[in-house]
Amino acid sequence: MSKPFPSDLEIAQAAPMQPIAEIAASTGISEERLEPYGKYVAKVLLDETTTAENALKKGSKYIVVTAVTPTPLGEGKTATSVSLAQGMAHIGKKATLTLREPALGPVFGVKGGASGGGYSQIVPMEKLNLHLTGDFHAITSAHNLLSAMIDNHLHHGNKLNIDVRNISWRRVMDMNDRSLRNIIVGLGERMDGVPRETGFDITPASEVMVIVSLASSFTDLRERLARIVIGYTMDGEPVTAQNLKADGAMAALLQDAFNPNLLQTLEHTPALIHAGPFGNIATGNSSVVADYVGLEHSDYVITEAGFGADMGAERFFNVKCRTSGLKPNAAVLVVTVRSLKSHSGLYKIVPGKPLPEGMLQESPADVMAGAANLVKHIEIVRSFGVQPVVAINAFPSDFDSEHGAIRTIAEKAGARVAIHRGVAEGGAGVTELAEAVVAACDDKSDLVYTYEDSDSLSTKIEKVAQGVYGADGIEVAPAAAQQLAKFEELGFGHLPVVIAKTHLSISSDASLKGAPTGWTLPVREVRLAAGAGYVYAICGTMRTMPGLGASPSAERIGFDEHGQLVGLF
Repeated sequence: MSKPFPSDLEIAQAAPMQPIAEIAASTGISEERLEPYGKYVAKVLLDETTTAENALKKGSKYIVVTAVTPTPLGEGKTATSVSLAQGMAHIGKKATLTLREPALGPVFGVKGGASGGGYSQIVPMEKLNLHLTGDFHAITSAHNLLSAMIDNHLHHGNKLNIDVRNISWRRVMDMNDRSLRNIIVGLGERMDGVPRETGFDITPASEVMVIVSLASSFTDLRERLARIVIGYTMDGEPVTAQNLKADGAMAALLQDAFNPNLLQTLEHTPALIHAGPFGNIATGNSSVVADYVGLEHSDYVITEAGFGADMGAERFFNVKCRTSGLKPNAAVLVVTVRSLKSHSGLYKIVPGKPLPEGMLQESPADVMAGAANLVKHIEIVRSFGVQPVVAINAFPSDFDSEHGAIRTIAEKAGARVAIHRGVAEGGAGVTELAEAVVAACDDKSDLVYTYEDSDSLSTKIEKVAQGVYGADGIEVAPAAAQQLAKFEELGFGHLPVVIAKTHLSISSDASLKGAPTGWTLPVREVRLAAGAGYVYAICGTMRTMPGLGASPSAERIGFDEHGQLVGLF
């Protein structure tokens, strides 16, 4: 009888780690720039050399990892990113990872952490998934400081004449708690504040989180915080964090959090873990400054974008690259057998429940039936002037014939394709993918944005809907049209756009699988993230504060009698 595959936690706890100073030295980061958090984690201190110009000077290759439209279980982008970085070392290349930080909400909910899986993980896994260096707490505090200063300003006479019914700035916490989605503050006696409706979002949904991820320097960080619009006056004028004199204190709280975190993979590849904006309503990408540090010290930098190419990758290209000044050399498009079987329309995957029995049977025909989704995502990546490499994330339940079907689909679409077994085998199981990515980086790439800065906001939304998603067009609700006109009038028309929609379909309808056509994107609301530097359109119902399931992971996490952490994946 074969030995059962160990859990991610068991693999991580058994892994030998190198002191973080050695990891830094291996990539050329001096010890003077390290601020250790224990033996195996450190902050990399930013300085005046952390710039786009210095990042580009070395000529390093920049690779983004994205995916097909995922199932609710995810398709292993983080594991693939870690695998690829480790695989690069096996073919003699020097690589660094730049990834998002995990939020506590998913860790204690259903989705889990963000350390990778199996023998392709970031370690120490427990620290990564539980607080790390406290960045999320600092971001939570900076966000809620502004919230407190808003209510304090109202209590002390509202000198700025803020419209209490038109305050958009809520509160945040890094936990799934649906009971806090909608609340009333200021109840009690007169000295307890001004009663008004508000609510909580999860910390990754905070605009402060996006600002940390997109700011290119400490100066840029402070300026972005100052530009945050918290609401409007009775005359319809925007009120900013600077108007409330909150930006300086917010920046002070973020002084340490703005420095990227250095960790390592199981095979001692450097990993810069920093920031974690929501993938549905925000950019879904790790920080610009981490990319700068990585590119300055490695030959290849591998970063990950949230959800499918229609979501995280679109924002990576159109928003993050616009901000950072960086241009990717290649993209990795992760696909699994189960994802394409899901897009066949024959099966429904439900989180927390076993996969449908039929999905586990050998059926290359079911894989081929979901081919349209993979082909569409290849087209999406190419629309940005970047060549994709299709990475088949192999699972033990897969069949060779099913991998062959995916290879046929990808090659027919003219894409490079490779199977990787990084979760089961570590870097040694990813050499085919690593070589394919190196080859793709040598291809000509020339980043093309979906829209111009000079386009109107509605035109930008429409170009993404049609050019990326494949929609026939957009349908803007009257209230959203008024908001768009107002943002244009206030001088925000030059900003890029983010479209908040479901990640479970290329369309705005989660039930539509494959590559839907003949549909229209409904824009029901538009919001401003002036500090982050974009306008976002709400298309459908977006939950910015998740809830816990009937049997959350929190029920199984704890310590054993030896003080050893258990139950963490």
